[in-house]
Amino acid sequence: MGLAVPGLFVAGAGTEIGKTYVTAGLVRALRARERLVRPLKPVASGVPLLSDPDFAQSDTSRLLAAAGTPLTQESVEACSPWRFLAPLGPDLAAAREGRSLDLAELVGWCRDKLEAAPPDCHVLVEGVGGLMSPLTREATGLDWAEALGLPILLVTGTYLGAISHALTAAEVLRLRGLPFAAIAVSESEAAPVPPETVAEALARRVAAPVAVVRRQGECPETLLAAAFPNTFP
Repeated sequence: MGLAVPGLFVAGAGTEIGKTYVTAGLVRALRARERLVRPLKPVASGVPLLSDPDFAQSDTSRLLAAAGTPLTQESVEACSPWRFLAPLGPDLAAAREGRSLDLAELVGWCRDKLEAAPPDCHVLVEGVGGLMSPLTREATGLDWAEALGLPILLVTGTYLGAISHALTAAEVLRLRGLPFAAIAVSESEAAPVPPETVAEALARRVAAPVAVVRRQGECPETLLAAAFPNTFP
């Protein structure tokens, strides 16, 4: 893409494993270091209307709060233009509302945001669902990430099966030749093993930095450095 903006694509090894938690943690860490940062969650399912009190619990709301951005119709649209009410995959949620989602349009929107950002602004694009989750009738989240060409931060949990899911996603990224920044191990609730155990198992098998993000914990320096090596060497 040739962009000077330090961008990052946050992908998940699965669904509901902590992508937004990790993304928000990175946003807060960057702000604490007085860096410009802009989180984007272009596609989001299961999102209540802005007038609904439950909107405060949505991924979009959490990201805007982390960025210190007031919650307005304009800020919501600038962060998440493709919002769907049903808690389903974007392709199914869009169809339920008589709408559609086009990969080229989505990628173009993201690129416009990246190009419009100041050169020193860190833009974090959070994906939706798992890496291979259907995005449109034809495309998956992986197609979206590949089209953008940003370094990818893969988020996984610590639930039973998380190691296999993360290794499978990492292998797909390797085979596609996509830029792989790091893996963030987001501690799952009531996990069967400590997150360090999952991180150690992944680090032995993946040629990328692996960092643990604990529940209610701060973003570790190692993750910040891996996500933005040119900013935090």
